[in-house]
Amino acid sequence: MNHLFPAILRTLATAATLATVAFGVSAQGVVGEAQAGQKRAEMCIGCHGIPGYQNSFPEVHKIPKISGQSDKYIVSALTAYKKGDRKHPTMRGIASALSEQDMADLAAFYSSQVSKNAPEVPRAPSVAAAALIEKGACASCHGANFSKPIDPSYPKLAGQHADYLYVALKAYTVEGNALIGRNNAIMAGISKQYSHAEMREMARYLASVEGELAVVPQARFR
Repeated sequence: MNHLFPAILRTLATAATLATVAFGVSAQGVVGEAQAGQKRAEMCIGCHGIPGYQNSFPEVHKIPKISGQSDKYIVSALTAYKKGDRKHPTMRGIASALSEQDMADLAAFYSSQVSKNAPEVPRAPSVAAAALIEKGACASCHGANFSKPIDPSYPKLAGQHADYLYVALKAYTVEGNALIGRNNAIMAGISKQYSHAEMREMARYLASVEGELAVVPQARFR
């Protein structure tokens, strides 16, 4: 069955992309403004604007880099937190207070903070990491260089913090927990193939790949 998984994944990814397009029709009418998003981001910079800042829930890990992510991914992630598909008490509390316009503005602001373009060819993985990446067909959704996802609502992975990627992968395997977990059938199927040690191996490689993500410090006083 393992040799069939990449083909099944591609089919599911196509279906998910079509569903995202259909779901996002009304949201596409909301145009984000980066300047408005910069003002709204004052509530975000205390975590996402401090290099090396760490979260302690559900375990200690670095806050994810969001500067340079696509606007559609940021809106998708915030919507998932608001709906509870991504379970994180702090992020759900923040996202629940945001309107569609707020999300679009934040997305416009953070997506505009791309300071460099990712190389077309990523650094070569180790033999072990290459086998794990191939097993999950990761490049088929997140792009050959892990910075050009096939759908802009999917995240860029290259250069993201390794410990955050590890925690995110584990979250997709959690079921029946009110505070921890992520509801995504595709990612759940992929993540459940791996041991925690294998997740760490993949996360270390993806973090080592040069990408477009960054932590952009923001002024604390304005």
